[in-house]
Amino acid sequence: MKKIITTLIFFSAIVVKSQVAIGKQSVSNASVSLEFADTENKGLILPYIEDKNDILEDGTIFYDTADKKVKYKKDGGWFDLSLDTTGVVDLSIQTSKDEKMTAKTAIGINGATDTVNGILVLTDTDKAMILPKVASPHLNIINPSTGMMVYDTTKRQLAVYNGTMWSFWKP
Repeated sequence: MKKIITTLIFFSAIVVKSQVAIGKQSVSNASVSLEFADTENKGLILPYIEDKNDILEDGTIFYDTADKKVKYKKDGGWFDLSLDTTGVVDLSIQTSKDEKMTAKTAIGINGATDTVNGILVLTDTDKAMILPKVASPHLNIINPSTGMMVYDTTKRQLAVYNGTMWSFWKP
């Protein structure tokens, strides 16, 4: 997973105009912008945000270091995906680094012209991302990272890890 994230960051200035599969040869169908392989109990690690005041875009998902929760922006407000505030995060890796404010990877048909701010932006309006799929992540991911997100194939629901516990969401 670290290699995947490092690769995404390294190519953050590149704009991609297609569907992307990570850890597999191709996406499962035409409705997918970004898809992860079903492998070895790994998840997607969300960015850690220390100040969410400048985030304008609905649909943004991140780990809020102030509240120690995974959140997403919906209708201009913040929706918690973590059930409690007991999460923990080690910011020592990112606090010594300078952020490149213009870094962005856009995946989709209009990626070259998209003006939405974000690290990873899926620009298609008719495609979605498929999260990594893990059976019972609370049992099978031995050492989850803070801000990890997966689809639990056993419970058939979204699972997010806040640094101390998993939260599960079903529509």
